[in-house]
Amino acid sequence: MKKNMGTTDKIIRIAVAAVIGFLYYNGTISGTLGIVLMGLAGIFVLTSFVSFCPLYVPFGLSTCAVKDK
Repeated sequence: MKKNMGTTDKIIRIAVAAVIGFLYYNGTISGTLGIVLMGLAGIFVLTSFVSFCPLYVPFGLSTCAVKDK
C-alpha cells in the first residue's frame, strides 16, 4: 500500500473521530445512528494510522505532499 494521506487529512479524521466518540459516550447520539457513526470513527482512526484511504485509489486522489528528488 502506498501512502495517500497527508498530515492535515489525518489530523482532521482523528478530530472528527474524537468528536463522534465524545458525542456517543455523552449520549447525544445513540441507537443505530450512534453505532454507524462509531464504526465510521473507527475507520477514520484506522486509515489515519496506516496513512492509506482505499476510497482515494479509484479516484486517483492523494493528499500527501509531493517530495522532490
